[in-house]
Amino acid sequence: MERTTHPPTKTISIPQAVDEEEQRLGLTLSDEQIADEQEAPQEKGKVKLLLLGTGGSGKSTIFKQMRILYGSPKTDDELRMYGVIVRSNIVTAIRKLCLLTRQLGYDKKLDEESAAATAADLSDVSGMTPKEAYDQIMGYLVDNTATDPYPEIPQEQAERDWVGKSTRAGVQANLDAQQFLQHVEAIRVFWQSTTIQEVWMKRAQANINDSHNEYLSDLTRIADVQYAPTEHDVLISRVRTTQVTVERYMIEEAEFEVHDVGGQRSERKKWLNSFPNVNAVIFVAALSEYDQTLAEAKRQNRMMESLNLFESVVKNAHFVKTPIMLFLNKKDIFAEKIMYSNIGDSPFFSDYAGPPKDFDHGVLYFIQKFEEHMEEDEFNDSFIHVTCATDTNNMEFVLHSSRSIIMTKNMIRSGFFWAD
Repeated sequence: MERTTHPPTKTISIPQAVDEEEQRLGLTLSDEQIADEQEAPQEKGKVKLLLLGTGGSGKSTIFKQMRILYGSPKTDDELRMYGVIVRSNIVTAIRKLCLLTRQLGYDKKLDEESAAATAADLSDVSGMTPKEAYDQIMGYLVDNTATDPYPEIPQEQAERDWVGKSTRAGVQANLDAQQFLQHVEAIRVFWQSTTIQEVWMKRAQANINDSHNEYLSDLTRIADVQYAPTEHDVLISRVRTTQVTVERYMIEEAEFEVHDVGGQRSERKKWLNSFPNVNAVIFVAALSEYDQTLAEAKRQNRMMESLNLFESVVKNAHFVKTPIMLFLNKKDIFAEKIMYSNIGDSPFFSDYAGPPKDFDHGVLYFIQKFEEHMEEDEFNDSFIHVTCATDTNNMEFVLHSSRSIIMTKNMIRSGFFWAD
């Protein structure tokens, strides 16, 4: 499902007062800074595009898609960095799954599953039961209670491994990637257990990345010495953005400067440096986060945080004449999740009156929620896409449509076109 409004035809008056919510969300700017921004010259011919949204919404995935579509191919050095990150992401996911298993009391289910497998002589080819795999992971990767050092990766294997190590990935990611190779068999046995598939359905409680089941289902390929990340591996990889990243592209003779920023609350003060002379904003919100909480504030629902942040952005004085497009992202994960997690069961969205397990009703409900956070008639000047940021074909269509809107709006602002 995709919904796009028509190009804007008028300018909205947006209040410049900064309320407590905007201050809490980290979007406060002084009157002097706003005045300086208005006086700053705009670099002629350049389109400055800002990606905003909460952490984990998919901003950086869209940023990576833009490089795939409009930029240069990744170098071997970059691919090696992402190879380390992919392996590290697996260890992060498995740690969270183990902790959630213990929190739910499902470690007892692992005992029962392992006992049944042993009785039926169905032991895994590795010789490990699911409970033994769980205990190994807990001892070496989670609680660090294991007393015996785990065998190192054979030197010959380490030398042949294409990914190896990457200083660009960081110390912790390299350590995690090494531990992945050491414990990949235990991770495989643990992931393939019936118990863990039940735990996975409750992953929202532990803020586990929804897409990383794809890594966990493809461990043999990722552990291979000849492994090099695919574009899809790179797209679903997760690295917390802690600084503003800028890329420049020439798209149909227009220079686009795209700014990607960190979405966590602690990172939002850095947004302010990217606000001057913005030509367009893409605000990204994850549809699938209606039943999740923030990693940095466990009591705050992620979708509610997105709604509040979106309201602060659309009412912000910096964007009085700036087109703001809303990307309701992760439609694929949303479609899967509503099959077992009803929207109306969340206390934040108990007013949902649509049928359960219905994608279209669910999407329209959240579109209306975002409309409620905009001023009257403001919606005509916004543009909504329901997206899957990891789907390059989908993003190519969406970004092409968004680019047309941005260029039309900028021509109106420059006086080339008249707005009615």
